[in-house]
Amino acid sequence: MVSLVSTVAYLGLDARPVEVQCQIAPGLAALRLVGLPDKAVGESRERVHSALAALGLSLPPKRITVNLSPADLPKEGSHYDLPIALALLAAMGAVDRETLSEYVVVGELALDGRIISSPGVLLAALHASSNNKGLICPAEQGSEASWASGIDVVAAPTMLGLLNHLKGFQRLAKPVPGEAEPPLRRADLRQVKGQEVARRALEIAAAGGHNLLMVGPPGAGKSLLASCLPGILPELTPAEALETSMVSSVAGLLEEGRISRARPFRSPHHSASMAALTGGGLRVRPGEVSLAHLGVLFLDELPEFQRTVLDSLRQPLETGEVTVARANAHVTFPARVQLVAAMNPCRCGHLGDPALGCSRAPRCAADYQSKVSGPLLDRIDLHVEVDPVSAADLALPPPVEGSAEVAARVAAVRQVQTQRLEGTGRRNNAELDGELLERFATPDEAGRKLLIQAAEVMRLSARGYTRILRVSRTIADMAGAQTIGRAHIAEALSYRRVAPRA
Repeated sequence: MVSLVSTVAYLGLDARPVEVQCQIAPGLAALRLVGLPDKAVGESRERVHSALAALGLSLPPKRITVNLSPADLPKEGSHYDLPIALALLAAMGAVDRETLSEYVVVGELALDGRIISSPGVLLAALHASSNNKGLICPAEQGSEASWASGIDVVAAPTMLGLLNHLKGFQRLAKPVPGEAEPPLRRADLRQVKGQEVARRALEIAAAGGHNLLMVGPPGAGKSLLASCLPGILPELTPAEALETSMVSSVAGLLEEGRISRARPFRSPHHSASMAALTGGGLRVRPGEVSLAHLGVLFLDELPEFQRTVLDSLRQPLETGEVTVARANAHVTFPARVQLVAAMNPCRCGHLGDPALGCSRAPRCAADYQSKVSGPLLDRIDLHVEVDPVSAADLALPPPVEGSAEVAARVAAVRQVQTQRLEGTGRRNNAELDGELLERFATPDEAGRKLLIQAAEVMRLSARGYTRILRVSRTIADMAGAQTIGRAHIAEALSYRRVAPRA
């Protein structure tokens, strides 16, 4: 007779059902594991054998076959340990098979019988909830699993405790959802002195979800401005927080089941590989662009990244998702990010400074800035020059207006966009396209004439034309205007690509 236990396989943010089938039959004593297991799954035989030995149980001297169905779906990860162990125990008659049929099971086993955490429990819990089943998982991740509403979660610390619970000898405590962490403000705009143009561009970027590039010499405050952005962005809605937490769960980054309402802020080093930035690896995991989903991806020293790595962002920035192609599967992760980048005007950083003149100008600037491709720059809505701050500016008292005041204005503008785009599947002005762009971002006659004239002079691409309209819509929202006017178009054009300074 065959015992059956339900578990899942993770493909991106999709939890595919997997059935663990165990059969004990007469024959030469052996434990065979089939169904396209990877190295980690194949090694589960040793972990399961040792965990059962810790309970005082031994495998029967018969032919034991464990099949992970469907057999053509690759199985990766250590979370198959616990379902394999329970399928074995059910086949041996040590656990009631009907009881196990009501649960989806995930978890890694230690050699002493402890059940330890494994990535992706939140996805497994949502899958179990959609199939009207409960979830058996490690005790450390019970709080994470409890975020899936209406689900019976059995969070067990050890195999012995789990077996006693299933047999009714003891009851494991029911886990509660982890606390939702309040957003933590990193830097405050009161720390920024001067830079009025950059502050304005930062507020526009936050209000509409637009991409931003800051170009300026070292020490001008580009990194400080970028670190202030999370503090002026609105909190994640409950649905968005669950969405970002699913990515963190797959990456194994959720701690104690705590879901944060703060928008993600990721700042990878410029030595990051393509797999680190967009996802991939031997066992496909989300990259930085997916870990920053619905938040900010900050790329400092933009030209220092490998060009192929930067160009791999072009498709995610356009579509809001990244697909990692493998011979046996295509894995898709969400990647709806707000890109913020910073760069020096040239390699030495002092192009145009009369006191610290660049000895190789203008060739130095041309070579340095050409490392960033035109198509990537075309996807950045706001380009702003960040000038060096003088000693006189630094001696001034902090600005009266800080992140709290700016965040209130940004939240009000985002609320206008939310009401306008309700039922469209879009969140902000940066996502306007097609018919929505015509409905909500058509300028008046004066604005239209200015935009057409500027498009010809600046040789704007169709993408650049569209992004000018999106930014104009945000600027009009900030001004409380229903219609996009000439002044809004003019300001949006002023933030278009910055030419190198001679």
